[in-house]
Amino acid sequence: MKSRETLIRLKKFQVDEKRRKVAQIEAMIAEFDRMAADLEREIKVEQDRAGIHDPAHFAYPTYAKAAINRRENLKRSAEELRIQLEDAKLGLGEAFDELKKVELLDERDQMREREAENAAEQAELDGIALMRARGAPA
Repeated sequence: MKSRETLIRLKKFQVDEKRRKVAQIEAMIAEFDRMAADLEREIKVEQDRAGIHDPAHFAYPTYAKAAINRRENLKRSAEELRIQLEDAKLGLGEAFDELKKVELLDERDQMREREAENAAEQAELDGIALMRARGAPA
């Protein structure tokens, strides 16, 4: 039984680790999206300030070009993280399924033990009742 309890603790730890990983990736995606939105606003402000909205124009602001590149890099990174997030969620689901299997096995074993204890107790009580019915002292 000790090994089963240890296995359950291990599976719970694995589920918790995978949950943390999913949460961490989600937080990183949200941060990248926020940063990309901030850069989008900065690009708009810089374009409005310069009065040039065409990145191909020779006088297009250098800061706006750099911000566009940075924004695109952030968007690309966020998309890559979304792929990792899907993988992490699949891993979490698998870890959760494994935990449930072990918990069900443990529950089944405990039920068998209780049934065996109850059967032994009932047999003992039946023996006492039989002895009394025969007139022997208990």
